[in-house]
Order: sequence, then structure tokens, then C-alpha cells
Amino acid sequence: MKKSIALLLALVMLVSLAACGSPEPAPAEEPAEGAAEAPAEEVAEETSYKIGVMTGTVSQGEEEFRAAENMKEVYGDMIVLSTYPDRFMQEQETTITNMMAMASDPDVKAIVMVQAVPGAAAAVGRVREIRDDILIVLGVPGEDPDVIAGYGDVIMQTNDLARGAQIAQQAKDMGAETLVHYSFPRHMSYEMLAARRDLMKEAAESIGLAFVEEDAPDPTGDAGVPGTQQFIMEDVPRKVAEYGTNTAFFGTNCSMMEPMIRQTVETGAIYPVQCCPSPYHALPAALGISVPEDKAGDLDYILSEIEAKCEEAEMAGRVATWSVPVNMMYVEAGVKYAIAYLEGETDGKADEAVLTEIMSEVAGGEIVLENYGDYDNYFLYLGAPIVF
Repeated sequence: MKKSIALLLALVMLVSLAACGSPEPAPAEEPAEGAAEAPAEEVAEETSYKIGVMTGTVSQGEEEFRAAENMKEVYGDMIVLSTYPDRFMQEQETTITNMMAMASDPDVKAIVMVQAVPGAAAAVGRVREIRDDILIVLGVPGEDPDVIAGYGDVIMQTNDLARGAQIAQQAKDMGAETLVHYSFPRHMSYEMLAARRDLMKEAAESIGLAFVEEDAPDPTGDAGVPGTQQFIMEDVPRKVAEYGTNTAFFGTNCSMMEPMIRQTVETGAIYPVQCCPSPYHALPAALGISVPEDKAGDLDYILSEIEAKCEEAEMAGRVATWSVPVNMMYVEAGVKYAIAYLEGETDGKADEAVLTEIMSEVAGGEIVLENYGDYDNYFLYLGAPIVF
């Protein structure tokens, strides 16, 4: 009996020592030659951080929303998704609350927001109060550049100043005699958008284009997005009746694009580019293009389908965009830049060389960035037009 008890005590001690020990882990095995890399989902699970992505809803910014979903599909649980409300002007507290909810997770080490609508600065300011370690990447800011520059670590924006002259020249090259500019007072209070309008008008008049400004209902107002879209549906034919088919149309809000394209094609007018240039932005829906699942994200397929629809409608040479889906690029590039920063692959928070490399990779060709003013964290991008 004594021998049995002694043996039992010895076994207990051995088990206890084994449980408390910290054995050296086995060395990682080198992957076999030709072995496939781990899928992105597995890589995401092994990281010690998460990245929050905030976009508009489908009705206000479907491109950004879908791009965020794509990032979630690629990187799995590493990506935390959130949206800002459609009526973001009236519901800025909701934007703040939603961003704070992401920042309250200690594993969230970066937040990418596209579009950075009004309320973004306040939301980032609140986040900074509790988490000054989070990298903030903002795309398409809707607030004063000199204000938002102090909140985002990296800011990406289409070069709206250069776009003013580009849009006017593009319309002229496509045969336009008149250029109609749709907007509303809230957008014209944005410094960049107002300056672009002024430069567009100046360029149009210098090359012989009549420039027409037209106020449309604000989609964040009482009538909402449906009110804005109904106005565009009714006003584009009125303008064509007044100025003729060689009239080009441009609007400053995403919700305007689908009805504007549809009515431009219906009336035989000219459509030089969207507010947020991209083959995916409103063109497929307006032209009745159904995209099969296996072609989702296939840029060449989308371009060829748009081309075919334009020829079918006898609109060849009268519809254009940029070949790169710009807002989708900002979402993807923002996430990839955040990963590079968190993996220690950037020189500080705002590394122009790394951002340029990532954006070029996403765009499928070399791009050039310019700084806005003297801000080394504020980057402007200008793409090239493509005419169908």
C-alpha cells in the first residue's frame, strides 16, 4: 500500500511539472517546393490586429460598400465593416458612434473611411481621445482640406482641381457645345468642389463651351435620394430640348449618376464622366448590364459590355469614364496600406512611395500622386479618360 501511494504521488508530480513547463516550440517547417501559400483568410486569422472599414450604404455609395465587402472576403475576420448613415449631414452623431464602436475594440489598429463625408473629422477627433495609436486613412474627404488634413494620417482624394479643366476638355473632345453642371448648396460649400466648378467653368468658356449651372435637390434633404434622382430624370430631357443633343452633363453626387446616364443615352446627349470615375459606377445599372457572379470584379468584361451597349444605343463616342474604379481603389489601397504600416513596411504613417506602389498595383498600371498644398499626408490622384 505504501509503495502504491508513493508511486501515485510521483506520477502526480510529473504531471504537474509537465503542465507548468514551457517547452520550446518545434521549429517551423519550410514549405515544400511548389506548395501554395496559405489563403488570405488563414493569414488574417494569424495577425494580431484588425482593420476597420467604414463606407456609405448601398444607396449612397455602392462602389465603396462592395469594395469593403471584397476586402472582408479576402482578409476574413481581420476586416471589421461599418457604414455611415445616408442622411450623414443630419446624423453625424451616428457616424461618430459607429466609428467609436470600431475603435473600442483594442485589436482594431487602423480605420479606413471612404467616403470621408462631413462628420469624419469629428468622428476621428473622438477616436483620438481614446485611441491615439490607430492609423486613420481617409478617402474622398467632404470637409475643408485644411481641416481634414489635421485628422487623417493618410488622405486620398481625386485631384478635383485638375479635373475641372479635364472634364471641360473631355466634353469638348466628345463633341459638346454646352456643359451642364448639377450640384446643390451643400456641395458648393466644399472648397474643393467649388474650386473645381470654377475651374471647369473657366476652362469651358476658354474652349468655346457654354457653361450652365443647375441646382438639384440635396439627397440628404427631406426628399432624400429619390427626390434627387427624380429631378435628374426630368431635367436632363428639358436641358437637351433647350440646348440640343450636343449637351454634356456632369453632377457632383453619386445618386445622380444612374438617372443622368440613363437619360443621356435616351436623349442622345453626351456623358463625359461620373463624379467618382469608374466603369462600375452607375454605368452597368443605367445601361441594363447584368453581371454574372463569375464576372464580378472582371474589369475587362465590364468595359466590353459597356462598349457593346453604347454601340447598340448608337452612343459610340458619347459616353466616357476613367478606366480605374477610383473609389474602390481607395478602399482596397487603404486596407493594403494599413497592412503595410502595421507590418512595419512603411517609413512612418504617411509614406508616399509605399502608397504610390500600392495604388499602382491596385490600378493595374503606374500612377502619379501629388501633394495637396504643403501637406505630406494629403495625396491627390488624377486618372485618364476612356471613351466607349
